[in-house]
Amino acid sequence: MTTQYNYDRDRGSSGTFIAFLLALVLGAVALAVFLRNATTGPLGRIATLITGRATTYDTSVPTIVEKVQRLSRLESVVYSLDTVVEGNKSSPMFPDLLTGDRLLLVVHGQSIAGIDLSKLKPEDVKITESPSGRSIKMTLPPSEMFVTTIDNQHTRVYARSTGLLVPVDQNLESETRAKAQDQLQKAALSDGILDTARKNARATVTTLLYSFGFNQVDVE
Repeated sequence: MTTQYNYDRDRGSSGTFIAFLLALVLGAVALAVFLRNATTGPLGRIATLITGRATTYDTSVPTIVEKVQRLSRLESVVYSLDTVVEGNKSSPMFPDLLTGDRLLLVVHGQSIAGIDLSKLKPEDVKITESPSGRSIKMTLPPSEMFVTTIDNQHTRVYARSTGLLVPVDQNLESETRAKAQDQLQKAALSDGILDTARKNARATVTTLLYSFGFNQVDVE
């Protein structure tokens, strides 16, 4: 008696089993990636139901204040400015041709503004609970100008004229630079640098607070 085997059927069954194992492995990998990355929002809640574990945060007022204060001086905007400033000294008795001293300074500088979050106080933070989740309202300290500096590498004397009867005044350029620094700061303030600094700081802090797990964030 001769026994015959159906090799085509065996190969088909083997291929189906391998495909099943491959799909199972790929599904497990996809699930692991999903559970690892789904940490917030609806996907985060689905991941929590699957794993049975929930990420918890200490979101009490003192803790939130401490975490935000760690940002300290939040430099939220930098203004680059260019201007031409004149410095001069003259005599009330003689014409500038004889005793005057004048220079034009092409100035490049920058102003940095932001919010000093170390000034945040517990009374500036209000946390409330509702059926829809936890919400937080935070009032930031006032925005302020941190510093205005002149870029010496890109600042130069454009023109200088000195009277025939007087030597070059060595202090005139430094005095003009100080005048330019003051003008740059005033220009940044008039251009609304403090408003921009507050707007940018609000966006930064809002993102930070959402990362702590709050459902609603209001930063003023």
